[in-house]
Amino acid sequence: MPTISKKGQLMPESPIRKLVPFAEQAIKNGKHIFHLNIGQPDIKTPEVALRAVKENTIEVLSYSRSEGSETYRQKLAAYYEYHNINISHKDIVVTTGASEAIAFIFGSIMDVDDEVIICEPFYANYIAFATAASVKVVPIISKIDDNFALPAIEEFEKLITPKTKAIMICNPGNPTGCLYSEEEVKQLADIVKRHDLFLISDEVYREFTYDGHSHYSILELEGLDEYTIMIDSVSKRYSMCGARVGCLVSRNETIVQTVLKFAQARLSPPTYAQIASEAALDTPQSYFDAVKNKYINRRNTLITELNKIDGVKVATPNGAFYCIAELPVKDADHFAQWLLESFDVANETVMVAPASGFYSSKGIGKNQIRIAYVLNRRSLVKAVNIIKEALKVYKD
Repeated sequence: MPTISKKGQLMPESPIRKLVPFAEQAIKNGKHIFHLNIGQPDIKTPEVALRAVKENTIEVLSYSRSEGSETYRQKLAAYYEYHNINISHKDIVVTTGASEAIAFIFGSIMDVDDEVIICEPFYANYIAFATAASVKVVPIISKIDDNFALPAIEEFEKLITPKTKAIMICNPGNPTGCLYSEEEVKQLADIVKRHDLFLISDEVYREFTYDGHSHYSILELEGLDEYTIMIDSVSKRYSMCGARVGCLVSRNETIVQTVLKFAQARLSPPTYAQIASEAALDTPQSYFDAVKNKYINRRNTLITELNKIDGVKVATPNGAFYCIAELPVKDADHFAQWLLESFDVANETVMVAPASGFYSSKGIGKNQIRIAYVLNRRSLVKAVNIIKEALKVYKD
């Protein structure tokens, strides 16, 4: 019988989605599930974006340009200008979600067995895209006891080899909610320049920073135009996960032109979704202020409730809408499945994402879960109480 590829065998399951069959069965059994497993906000998509699609009079739904429509890229450039990032629309390639941007970048700057250094825990699909590109992820571990702060620069230095092509960060971070400061970003800038590496930054959560902290983009760095590549998306910013529109931005013309060849191979990003995304750029600041306040209140509620549980350790996020919690269990994967299959409180249970899937180092994060605080505060309190009651009776 024909066999599948080694690459196919190595592709990891999503720690976020692999428990879906158990959740579906729980729902069939009449249980209500609080979904803390996936970063799907319950925030309403801006009406201006939805209206742009509903009221559109397109008669032929045609291809757009491979790099994305010019009007959308021009408005994006103006948006970045507002955030102290001075670029041209020609520095932008629109992609089918940030996911495609990652795939295009890995394909454009790395060959088989080249290496990219990434702080872990990290967004699980980085491993998937690295596997697809036959690229090796070299992890550098950040720790819950340090609130997942950026590891010491000396630790990055130890990992650089002749195969290293890039350092990649997510800022603010998924799954940790960690926000890297301007000083930390500049330390990374020094190391990539010294070792002639690319610096890739996933900045899709830039709007969501808390406690007086602000986001600092790698594209604000001076003298790093040839080294920096930024990834972005409309998914979280405008609660438009289903639009599947992202982009990559770089002032390095060679990178943009190389990425464009990959973009041409898939023809174009989705036309209607670009129309919605372009319109979303007119969303007033008041929308973001309200959303940010909502996330701050949810974060505070979640952290407060988790800290009431004996044996639970949790890092306090300064950005995004995720946190990592360490539980008094040996295997969070088993615990997460058990919650769906065998436990409920008043016919309600919780779905979480086991954190081991956000690490590439074997055996790390086995007793941790990622929680997305994308539900209202009342639901978060009930969900954490379910976890608390479950831990009282759960047996490893």
